Amino acid sequence: MKLLDVIGSAVASPLAPAAASVEIAALAYDNRKVQPGTLFFCVPGFTRDGHDFAPDAVARGASALVVERSLGLGVPEVQVPSVRVAMAQFAARFNGDPSDELQVVGVTGTNGKTTTAFLVRGLLEAAGRQTGLLGTVTSIVGGEQREVQRTTAEAVELQADLRAMLDGGDVAAAIEVSSHALELHRADATRFAVAIFTNLTQDHLDFHPTMEEYFLAKRKLFLVESDAAAASAGVAGVGTAVVNLDDPYGRRLADELRAAGETPVTIAIDADADYRATELTTGLTGSTFTALTPEGPIALRTPLPGRFNVQNVLGAIAAARALGVSLPEIAQALPQAGRVPGRFEPVDEGQPFAVLVDYAHTPDSLDNVLQAARGLTEQRVLSVFGCGGDRDRTKRPLMGEIAARLSDETYATSDNPRSEDPAAILAEVVVGTGTGPHVHVEVDRRKAIADAIGAARAGDVVVIAGKGHEQGQEFEGGRKLPFDDVTVAREALQALSTTANDGTA
Repeated sequence: MKLLDVIGSAVASPLAPAAASVEIAALAYDNRKVQPGTLFFCVPGFTRDGHDFAPDAVARGASALVVERSLGLGVPEVQVPSVRVAMAQFAARFNGDPSDELQVVGVTGTNGKTTTAFLVRGLLEAAGRQTGLLGTVTSIVGGEQREVQRTTAEAVELQADLRAMLDGGDVAAAIEVSSHALELHRADATRFAVAIFTNLTQDHLDFHPTMEEYFLAKRKLFLVESDAAAASAGVAGVGTAVVNLDDPYGRRLADELRAAGETPVTIAIDADADYRATELTTGLTGSTFTALTPEGPIALRTPLPGRFNVQNVLGAIAAARALGVSLPEIAQALPQAGRVPGRFEPVDEGQPFAVLVDYAHTPDSLDNVLQAARGLTEQRVLSVFGCGGDRDRTKRPLMGEIAARLSDETYATSDNPRSEDPAAILAEVVVGTGTGPHVHVEVDRRKAIADAIGAARAGDVVVIAGKGHEQGQEFEGGRKLPFDDVTVAREALQALSTTANDGTA
């Protein structure tokens, strides 16, 4: 593909004819991935500047550069105001604008993105539509599962994945869209058939200075700027916006969409909405409810317990309907849809109490999970949780307060300490717990899980929160040790069973 075709005529005028006809075989923003014929994006980062790696990229065979300042390295340079913005536009064009053909459903929000994306894919697949998935837990492209590096990939990989989905027979895709991705223009130039807003609660304030800026980042998925220059730095458009009115930021977003002349599809449990859950009952094996829809009421069952999961289900239902899946098809598919590794995942070794593993790592998600756990038992709730290092510190005492208030026994422990001292993180968590005999502090996560399981009695619910599907613990210097909450809980249950059997022999 010629450089002119990749960058488009709008920025081609400064290029000499010979430069415009240079052949581009690949795209890269990492100099280590450059091969002959690559268009290299010199992305300014938070700690490193891609312009500094351009000489190496050229030495490796880069045939042209996208820059914000002239470098004079002997290859054509496309100078742009923002390399990140240009990277999304050029990547989409290089891959043939795949979202023009693929029905892409984007899910954003602090909590619920993964479950909602899984649900959307499950409903579309049950309706006979091969659907890709890009998210936190796993990615499925053209029917093949892939490992995940980040919630939303950089634009070069994102557009390549969407292209590979089309080439692999996918007709739709469910993708998680993080606030980082929206702020850093990774999802720019992507056309969304449906965009879902789940909720907005405190998280990522290490990246977004305030909740207002966090909201404005999420808002970028739904509202394209009217100014032509700003509009070019954004998503290519949204067909249907699905918004949760149970969330205050969702209500604000819905109002702003209406003020802009858009008509959002709304979902809720407690508010009047286009899709509303009533007569809700929830337990360890799932939830049943009546959904009030624009086409009338329908009785539904999901294997997912908890009110928060019913909100996720409503979002997926609204998205599926927007793409033409019928309510009877949805009702038939829903009982088998939406189970996600590490999301309220039961661990069962025949013990007389429940053990649930969940990814809850924000104040609101921990509150939701523990509230749901309390609704599952008349006995005790025991919680194991921690807070990650090098992330928003202000949520640590908040999560401590929530865990201590909603749990009968709280085990505060390590999560992913990264470069921080695990004991120092726990000290900030414990400030919120008010201490007391029901608060236990154990830095060793494996021992904390074993202690909680060892203390559980018949009818109790043990919630292990924070890491969910993750397969390792991150320590200083990028060191990562294998660790899976489900596996560790299962081992603790098996050890408990062995001890009990030995005691009765």
